[in-house]
Amino acid sequence: MRRPSPTVIAIIAGELVLLLLVYVFVGNRGDAGRDKLRDDQVAGGTAATDPEKRCGSQRTYDLIKRELFRRAAQLRGSDQAAFDRLAAYSVVRMDAPMLQSHDEDLDRVTCAGALALDLPPGVAVVGGRRTLTANIGYAIQPAADGNGEVLTLTSAEGIITPLATLARTGSATGDPLAPATTNDSDDVPDLGDDPLAPPAAAPPVQTAPPPAPPARTNASPSFNCRNARTRGEIAVCGDAGLASLDRQMASQFNTALARADAEERALLQRTRSRFLSYRDQCRSDSCIADTYRGRMREIQDIMAGRWQGR
Repeated sequence: MRRPSPTVIAIIAGELVLLLLVYVFVGNRGDAGRDKLRDDQVAGGTAATDPEKRCGSQRTYDLIKRELFRRAAQLRGSDQAAFDRLAAYSVVRMDAPMLQSHDEDLDRVTCAGALALDLPPGVAVVGGRRTLTANIGYAIQPAADGNGEVLTLTSAEGIITPLATLARTGSATGDPLAPATTNDSDDVPDLGDDPLAPPAAAPPVQTAPPPAPPARTNASPSFNCRNARTRGEIAVCGDAGLASLDRQMASQFNTALARADAEERALLQRTRSRFLSYRDQCRSDSCIADTYRGRMREIQDIMAGRWQGR
């Protein structure tokens, strides 16, 4: 038998070396893939990267709740810390959160849903409600400094406006606004204009305007209560929450009037008479509160050019 030539041996050895290199290279790639973090392990898991899950995550709901109370405190002109304490005891529920868009460049998720905010025992908004609902829009994206996420709310006035009228409804176990110590003067949060005083009882419905009531110290609307004559004026003067809504609406109206052109000014004045007529026909505090909230939305629509005559 002839021995293989040196050339054949060299070729065979080269092929064996090549096969060995290929095996090592492929094996190393597989190991590298096992050591590499998956996308869903980065930034806190799939819930943090899936746009639809970000719309309905508990972290997003906490951001929404915090923003609702922040804007309510700003609207009320009150101590933010007191509203923050209430927020910790309140519960946000979202029905059918829906993804509307996802900007991959900014990692910005835009969502919408039917929001319900449940207030804790012992407090309520004007009219006695403890659950506030609204169809809202919201967007979330990473903060520029990389510290958490930034939330933007839209169409949430239906919750923010009444939330600014919070008042105590009576003593309750675990009342989040109860003072932490026995020193009431130091620990009871001041939300401005004694908003946590128990709401005054609504005046009885009367068929004819009664004599003007004396001025009240616990209700300070935008008008002088000594001149109150209509059913709506008397009710507002008898309830601190309604008086707060009246002040908010009057401030918004005066600001809009100062910025309006001639056409907008005439429209603001004309719709004001209709608002007062609706308010004075109400037979409950909740009806009056809803009328004030509708008027504030109407003023916004007029100044934004969205108002359509009805």
